[in-house]
Amino acid sequence: SGLITDAVDVHSDATTTQSVFAGNFTVRAAVTHGIPVITVKANATSPELAPASPTVEQFAVSISEAAKTARIVSSEARQASGRPDLTEAAIVVSGGRGTGGNFDPVEELADSLGAAVGASRAAVDSGWYPHAYQVGQTGKTVSPQLYIAAGISGAIQHRAGMQTSKAVVAVNKDPEAPIFALADLGVVGDLHTVLPAAAAEIKSRKA
Repeated sequence: SGLITDAVDVHSDATTTQSVFAGNFTVRAAVTHGIPVITVKANATSPELAPASPTVEQFAVSISEAAKTARIVSSEARQASGRPDLTEAAIVVSGGRGTGGNFDPVEELADSLGAAVGASRAAVDSGWYPHAYQVGQTGKTVSPQLYIAAGISGAIQHRAGMQTSKAVVAVNKDPEAPIFALADLGVVGDLHTVLPAAAAEIKSRKA
């Protein structure tokens, strides 16, 4: 069998559209031998009703003791943040170097929208936010309906992790920031002013 990962579309002839090289290129790919195994990038496609009712076959799998080469020595429950999972969220609000380490405006806006919080590599490397929330080539890939980049310049490695977002809003003090080339809506301004104002407006409309 052949494996294709992070497909953004699967066609009826079993070929796929796939992003490669950090999202810089889009290619048409297919498995030429055996049974194709395809993984689809999260949120890349919209759910559709199945045209038929599949048959479910149940079977039990037995594993010999010799095959059990690993064992769990401890486990710890995941601490819930109350926000949606980063890779599954419909809306993501990410902060970067422009936060100066203060992610309060980012989190406030995210909570007003019911969104997940993300961070750029620069923010994570500075110790401002945990690596589990890093968006980019060396972090997680997201494809939400709306991605808000606050104080993020738009380095290629970050864009590789979010450029398939359906809509992008960028907030940055630098009008020449590369992120604006990718944005559907750009706001030139200080995120510490823009984000709280946006959060307040959203909360007032929900009240």
